[in-house]
Amino acid sequence: MPELPDVTVYVECLERRVSGARLDAVRLASPFLLRSVDPSLDDCRGRTVAGVERIGKRIAIGLDGEMFLVVHLMIAGRLRWATAGAKLPGRLGLAAFDFSSGTLLLTEAGTKKRVSLHVVRGRDGLRAHDAGGIDPLDCTVAELAAVLGREAHTIKRALIDPRVLSGIGNAYSDEILHRARMSPFQRADRLGDAAVARLREAIRAVLVEWTDRLRRETGGGFPEKVTAFRDGMAVHGRFRKPCPACGSTVQRIVHAEHEWNYCPTCQTGGRLLADRALSRLLRDDWPHTLEELEHPRR
Repeated sequence: MPELPDVTVYVECLERRVSGARLDAVRLASPFLLRSVDPSLDDCRGRTVAGVERIGKRIAIGLDGEMFLVVHLMIAGRLRWATAGAKLPGRLGLAAFDFSSGTLLLTEAGTKKRVSLHVVRGRDGLRAHDAGGIDPLDCTVAELAAVLGREAHTIKRALIDPRVLSGIGNAYSDEILHRARMSPFQRADRLGDAAVARLREAIRAVLVEWTDRLRRETGGGFPEKVTAFRDGMAVHGRFRKPCPACGSTVQRIVHAEHEWNYCPTCQTGGRLLADRALSRLLRDDWPHTLEELEHPRR
């Protein structure tokens, strides 16, 4: 799922291409995409783009008269910039936004139809799409401590909860926890002041570094390879590969559709966290430490 760094770069690239341009048409290829009725897409036609902004993991294209097109890319949604009037990709294409400056193509890999488009009127309508999490780049240590202490959740769940922090998902939360040297199962409401300060620094460092890196990779173009698995990540997507900090083997936790990655040496004191997919199957044979995993008992 595109997260804060990816969405930020999308927004910046769109601003350079559509700010001040006219929206001439929206071509829908999927009836499942549009999730709102009033106002309609016809109400947006002919309006000038006033700006583009990020709302958590959503992208909001503002039009004159305080109308907004709000796109949530979910897991498999992606944006492409093309010449004016470009044809929609056959199987993946969801919509084409025809601006006077070019065409924005919205695609989705897979068949689950999770990507959404809402047309909203006014700032109050836009705020309805904000889950309320604090800005992870601008929050103070005290503000972070306050939101983490509201509920008894693990730090992993708190980081990806949009009601707690805005714009962080599975990939960058893995990187943040590795940078902060914290277990994903550590209780968020039990962190001391020093741990919260360390976590805040890790949040800022990871998000700023990756946003800057994606900007450099994109250059003057448009993001073409938006993915949760990137070369240079410390642990996310690196199951069974060496941790760049200590060389230990990166491990994983499988939960539903998601895989969390962590380094046992850097984050859990060498202890392996229970993985539902394997620990239930292996039971007593499930190793509890990295040493048992690397050197199983005969």
